[in-house]
Order: sequence, then structure tokens, then C-alpha cells
Amino acid sequence: MQAIEIKPNIYWVGAIDWSMRSFHGYSTSRGSSYNAYLIIDEKITLIDTVKTPFYGELISRISSVIDPAKIDYIISNHVEPDHSGSINLLITHYAKNATIVTSDPQGLKGLTARYGALKYKPVKSGDELSIGKRTLKFVATPMLHWPDSMVTYCPEEKILFSNDAFGQHIATSNRFDDENDLHAVMEEAKKYYANILMLYGKQAQSALKALSSLDIGIIATGHGIIWRKHILAILASYEKWSEGEIDDAKAVVVFDTMWGSTEKIAREITDAFTERGIAVSYFDLRCDHISDVITEVLTSKYLAVGSPTINNQMMPPVAALLCYLKGFAPKGRSAIAFGSYGWGGQSIKLVEDELRAAGCDIATDMIRVQNVPTKEQLKEIREKIISMK
Repeated sequence: MQAIEIKPNIYWVGAIDWSMRSFHGYSTSRGSSYNAYLIIDEKITLIDTVKTPFYGELISRISSVIDPAKIDYIISNHVEPDHSGSINLLITHYAKNATIVTSDPQGLKGLTARYGALKYKPVKSGDELSIGKRTLKFVATPMLHWPDSMVTYCPEEKILFSNDAFGQHIATSNRFDDENDLHAVMEEAKKYYANILMLYGKQAQSALKALSSLDIGIIATGHGIIWRKHILAILASYEKWSEGEIDDAKAVVVFDTMWGSTEKIAREITDAFTERGIAVSYFDLRCDHISDVITEVLTSKYLAVGSPTINNQMMPPVAALLCYLKGFAPKGRSAIAFGSYGWGGQSIKLVEDELRAAGCDIATDMIRVQNVPTKEQLKEIREKIISMK
């Protein structure tokens, strides 16, 4: 396995996870990559490592350029094992004298807890490290998305090694944004932000402000492709997403159903939104994943969630969605609870309570239909949605 040169004497030496289909509970249909970067200078520097099972791939790529034993510094931008997982193996078998550079104090605490007392150099935001012709500057980005997170900037090369910021879960042999389908890359970048970073919008805003003075020609991410042509596009998207900007002309309708009655209501709500000129993302939890729902919730004003009643509760996939949603605490969404029932009908109130607990505003009274909705009831539902503010 060969290293890929992204600039003279700077290489991508990461690993591609072609088969990964789940990451922290959200679906990754395009796989992913664990990106690590090697800088050949007076001090040989490795920026981040890879998930432990891919250690051999990392070593193979480094070895295509230099002997891994010659590594002087290992920069650990983030403690999470998909980035730091090969540090201990690398130190044990090859780079026995390498110094590990990590954030102070959280990175130091995290790495020590995971890998023990190694040779660490803790750094704070604004600190610099000379590695020869190049300088590495460190910028703390706490809670983007762990307390220890930081990014590394090389001013001589105008490269931002951004770790989890600006990443996407994509497995591809093409390393750069302009070598891939931009629509697919941006779609995955949005999904990545929604499912990992949505809760940390304020922290993302602080990070963007801290990075705004940097002259960035390349964003070398921790997952997915490397940005070199569409840097302004991803930065603008992060500005929009982190500000919590939502579209009044977008709605999400999501449901589970037992015998089709709740589905009939979902279709009626969808048609009513469409009649209002509001674009709908329609999700059936029997076949759609909750992480895809959250991706559209990120930028949608309206959220309608439906469930029939089973054992005095909502359907389990709906409960899972609402638990997941609550963790992101979305603000400013107008929410609707709906569903059908046979006799008790407790689920619809439970859905509404969970939507409120997640931070949503309840846009209209819950929609409860016993048994199969009649034409008259469907008409009433349509009129309620059309007249809703």
C-alpha cells in the first residue's frame, strides 16, 4: 500500500474502511476512511493515526516513504480511537523514541488513560512546534466534538489538519474533493455534521472564528476526502449549520406503522405540506435509518413524527428516533405528533412529550385517529396542516 503525496514531502498515509456501515449509531452506506498524514522534514512528523484494525495499512503506507522508526513526532489531534488507536502499537514496534503531541490538559489525560505513560508533549491553543522548514501551529477546538479536540495548521504549506471538523464518512480511492462527486461529498458532510456535531453549534462557531485568520489552501480531514478546491463551500456550510439556520420551506415527516393507518396520516400530512409549497423529506422507519432523518432535521423547519400504540407505548423505532433526537437538542423546529390507535392511544401524547423535551415547539394539537382514518378525518388533517403557522 502506497502513500499518496498531497504536497511535496507531505503524504496521506491513512486507511480506507470500505465495509463500515455504522458509526456511533448512524448509517455509513459509503464506508469511511481514517486519515493520517506524514510530513518529511528535519523532524519526521505523523499527524494522527488510524483505528487499530487498520494499523498494518498505516505502517505499509508510511514504509513506502520512510522507515517508521524515524518518526520524531506523532501529533494526536483527538483521543478518540479511530484517530489515536494505533499510537501504542506504533510506539511499541517502530517509533520508540517519538514524542506524542496532544492538547493540554484533556488530550494528555485521555491518551494517558488509554495508552499509559508515554513520551508526551502537551500543547495549548496558540503554541507552535518547529519541525525544520515547517512550523506547526495548534488551535484548540474543544467539544468539536470531544473536550480534547484540536487542529494543526502548517502556515508554510497552508494546510489545516482538521481531524473531525469538515469530515465525511466516504470510502474512496480518490483523495481530493475535486476528484469526487461534489454533491455526494456535501451530502455526506451534512450527514456527518448533523449526526456528530449538531449539538455543538456554539463550539463550531468558536472554532470557525479561531480559524478565520488562517490562510487555508488545503483542509486535510480526519475522515473522507481532502478539501482543496471547494474550501469556501464547506466553510460556508459549517457557518450555516452551526448558526442553526433552518429553512421555513422544508419539512420532515417520519413514522412507523402497524397496519397502515398511521402511514395514511403521514401521507396526508405530506400532501398538505406540499400544497403549502413546503418540500417534504418522507421517512418510513421500517426501511429508513434514524441518522438519515436527523440529517434532514438539521435544516428543516417542520418535523412531524407518527406512531401507532403498542403495549401502551410508541413503536420502538419511533422511541429510538426521539431518544436520538433529544441528544441533539434542536431548537426552533415546529413539531407535530400524530398516529392511530385501537383502544388506548397513549403513543401520540408520548411522542408529543418527547418532541417537547427535545426542544421543539409544538405547532398544533396532536393528531389522533382511532382505527382507520376516514375521508372526512383525512380532510380535517389536511386542513389543520394547511392552516398551521
